[in-house]
Amino acid sequence: MAKITDVSPLAPAAFPDLPVIEGVEFATAAAGIKYKGRTDVMLAVLAPGSVVAGAFTRSATRSACVLDCQDKIGGAAEGPAAILVNSGNSNAFTGKGGVASVQAITAAVSDVCDVPVGRVFTSSTGVIGEPLPHDRIIDVLEGLSRNTDAADIKGAAAAIMTTDTFAKGASAQVEVDGKTVSIAGIAKGSGMIAPDMATMLVYIFTDAQIDQAALQSIVSGANEQTFNCITVDSDTSTSDTLLVAATGASGVAVAGHDGFAQALHGVMKELAHLVVRDGEGATKFVEITVTGAVDDADAKIHALSIANSPLVKTAIAGEDPNWGRVVMAVGKSGAAADRDRLSIRFGDVEVAKNGWRSEDYSEDAAAAHMKNDHIVIGVDIGMGDGESTVWTCDLTHGYITINADYRS
Repeated sequence: MAKITDVSPLAPAAFPDLPVIEGVEFATAAAGIKYKGRTDVMLAVLAPGSVVAGAFTRSATRSACVLDCQDKIGGAAEGPAAILVNSGNSNAFTGKGGVASVQAITAAVSDVCDVPVGRVFTSSTGVIGEPLPHDRIIDVLEGLSRNTDAADIKGAAAAIMTTDTFAKGASAQVEVDGKTVSIAGIAKGSGMIAPDMATMLVYIFTDAQIDQAALQSIVSGANEQTFNCITVDSDTSTSDTLLVAATGASGVAVAGHDGFAQALHGVMKELAHLVVRDGEGATKFVEITVTGAVDDADAKIHALSIANSPLVKTAIAGEDPNWGRVVMAVGKSGAAADRDRLSIRFGDVEVAKNGWRSEDYSEDAAAAHMKNDHIVIGVDIGMGDGESTVWTCDLTHGYITINADYRS
């Protein structure tokens, strides 16, 4: 694998202080699955009665652990639960052997942690097509189970990384009926990032009290506006997994409470943005908002066409306000558009209006905006009320360097 020595220039200054979520404990270990000298297995043990909601890749070649999690989501919340994650090997495209690995790991976690096997959720991330050495994971389970710590969510975030250059975390607290409900989440993701969802693993924990169906409804809705609105390279992974666990330890019922739903949405959005900020080789965080489309679905098609265009992304990397490439990306998207109604902005700079270059267009002002590390592109289709915002990054030589040597 290519050596990653520098943290992304778009990374936050430090890992945030996340609240301890009562009812969940973490442990990490170095199993030597692929990486040397670093942790690569994470265990989270959830209190009895915890409910788990999720969202997953819709890839036709999704991994055995994704399929296993999908089968278990929505099951009875009886007894404790556990989440076991490994990095370095995705256990994807591994046939019957991959299924056997999932079964072996879930059975071992069930035995060691005294958790019903139907409540053990696993994830794997890394190279596709190589057998998972699951015995190495099973060998560290005893140690993991003896060393859980409610405060070690930072360690958990580090253990799930692959080509990530920094650990990702986000949190929120919300008052419900005068009591505090806490949310804390971690994520990994850097490349192979595109809607449905991305090569991401995301785990969010809350002490809220809510039933599984209500939590699933919130998670599914928020996912469409967060993780399904980011793209680094337009490639969708075999392993995407988002799990949200509610332990109920606060005793505060949140079903139907807009504040909780908004807080959870905010945590998901922040984690999604952190994934883009760690896009392989990224130097620019790019926000693309499309308005005036026939409907929201068309707006998202246009926005993703712009966000996924190599020509747009390389122009951004070169700090070139080449708005003609935005025109091209809208035209090829397949969604409804009218050349003579199209308007474009780079930041506050109007570059095109109603199908023509703006009379007030300033190349210098547009170029100045492109020097920022947060680029904003606004496009109005001029045909309706549909709108959508997506987030991406630029495309640099760093992306090629990382992915050309990924398996070495």
